[in-house]
Amino acid sequence: MFSIFKKNPLKKLTQQYNAKLEQAMHAQRKGDIRSYSMLTAEAEQIENQIKVLEKATQQ
Repeated sequence: MFSIFKKNPLKKLTQQYNAKLEQAMHAQRKGDIRSYSMLTAEAEQIENQIKVLEKATQQ
């Protein structure tokens, strides 16, 4: 009945993914390659969660 008030988890994960990539880009520009690689790995994990959710919604 109140499903219009539920937040879309896919949208939230996409925002987190984009934020991590932006943080990684800034770390790379500053020359902090270690932080860049860690942030990129976190972004990849979020991307995998997004793919799982997209598969679940398609079925």
